[in-house]
Amino acid sequence: MAEEQHALLISPIVSESVQHNARVLSNIHSLTSSLSGLTAGTLGLSSLSGFIFYLLTHLLVSALIHTTMCKGTPRRFFYSTISDLWGSEVVGGLMGFVLTWTLGFNLCGA
Repeated sequence: MAEEQHALLISPIVSESVQHNARVLSNIHSLTSSLSGLTAGTLGLSSLSGFIFYLLTHLLVSALIHTTMCKGTPRRFFYSTISDLWGSEVVGGLMGFVLTWTLGFNLCGA
């Protein structure tokens, strides 16, 4: 407990910055959900394979954000790294994924 308080004294968490980071993360996940849906539809994925593709791309994007944008220390940018970075927008991005998945699937005639 004392280490956490000491870390907050050294580099305090600014709520406006954390909210901005959450909005940026939400925008990134929404965009990549739509792009992965279009990709899944173009590839002709259907049923469970499409949803597995969505989960894999969501995890891949979260891993890329963790390593590149956060430089391996997401605790500096988010309140809770598990829920904010890895778990955010899984359900929210699903609607955009399914919409563009069906669009890509129907346009490609698979």
